[in-house]
Amino acid sequence: MTTRYRVEYALKTHRRDQFIEWTKALLAVPFVLYSQPHGVFEDPDSSVNTLSQTREEAHRRYSEIFRDLEAMIDDHIAHQNDAENLFPSKLKLLVPSVGPFFTRLPLEAAFKFQDNKRYISSRRFVSPSFNDIRLILNSAQIMAVTTYGTLQLATFDGDVTLYDDGQSLEPTSPVIPRLLDLLRKNVKIGIVTAAGYTSADRYYARLHGLLDAMANSADLTPSQKQSLVVMGGEANYLFEFDSSSPHLLSPVPRQHWLTPEMAAWNEQDITQLLDVAEAALRDCIKTLNLPATLMRKDRAVGIIPTSPEIRIPRESLEETVLLVQKILELSTVGRSRRVPFCAFNGGRDVFVDIGDKSWGVTVCQRWFSQKEPSGPHGIIKGENTLHVGDQFLSAGANDFRARSVGTTAWIASPAETVELLDELAELMGKKMS
Repeated sequence: MTTRYRVEYALKTHRRDQFIEWTKALLAVPFVLYSQPHGVFEDPDSSVNTLSQTREEAHRRYSEIFRDLEAMIDDHIAHQNDAENLFPSKLKLLVPSVGPFFTRLPLEAAFKFQDNKRYISSRRFVSPSFNDIRLILNSAQIMAVTTYGTLQLATFDGDVTLYDDGQSLEPTSPVIPRLLDLLRKNVKIGIVTAAGYTSADRYYARLHGLLDAMANSADLTPSQKQSLVVMGGEANYLFEFDSSSPHLLSPVPRQHWLTPEMAAWNEQDITQLLDVAEAALRDCIKTLNLPATLMRKDRAVGIIPTSPEIRIPRESLEETVLLVQKILELSTVGRSRRVPFCAFNGGRDVFVDIGDKSWGVTVCQRWFSQKEPSGPHGIIKGENTLHVGDQFLSAGANDFRARSVGTTAWIASPAETVELLDELAELMGKKMS
């Protein structure tokens, strides 16, 4: 599935982000009141002033709404940090699905920044969109992690975030110099991907452009080069950069990085959960007549096309994810909740992994914290972590879980990742100066 259709489909199906939808509805009112689409039919000489006044008034009203949202989020944060307060915040009452916030969000400033880029206030026929608000939230979040705290760890999804779906991080990718810049600024990097390879050569094939650039860099210190890890299979295989390795990555034995909670996961439960998932996937292949074959790994099970040129319809992939997810949730091992899992649509395939990206990001936080326990910032917390990914909405959106352990930025393409990193670099430069 191409990036454009994958994102468009995700934005229309199953589980829309209620906070974004609610914000979009708030902005619809001033749009209707001040857009004045009839202005295109007015006298050209008078319509210039009318358009300018309309734009200014729409900008003012949009800014007010985002300023009010800022205050509501501040109130929500105060409620979530007060264990003795049993009453929900106003925001929680209005948007029941809203989760925790690790930082306050300067939404008004972020809106003004994006309005200068996207001319949201100037539009008279197209109201503020889902994507407008998504990008405003992204800007607000990176403003927050650079203004109210220090960014210590940036984690990234692979496909559609660092490179196009099914492709690799080539040497010419504009993402690479931006990632190297983060390393120079002593920001740790974790690539947290669903790709569940057990050997370094497979990850090198996907990330060779970045890994070679790091190995050949003359201005990265050895410590900065050691500040990149790859967490594969959501939260199952950890590799760290190693310039002496033929594939520039060395596997880290599982017992060295498992969190205490992960170490308690029972192998019998893991096997049982994967058995249930395998049976459900076999039924989907048969019931939906999928041109797919089953693939079982030690910590995952999934279906892949029977040949590389085959594209399984996206509706079939989504149906498979939702069905398998429900079967696992209702199974004995699923109801016990002793082992977390993630069922997701990879664009060409469907997989069920043990764990999810919240655990993968947590491992990165703890790994770098234990390597530098006496570092300048100490333990890496959620407010010092930024996870960048594309899957926050569709069935089995595996980046969504990262919201529970750190701040997040929701992008729709590698090009958006480049824009986000440029924006982040500018903000970090201002803070350092």
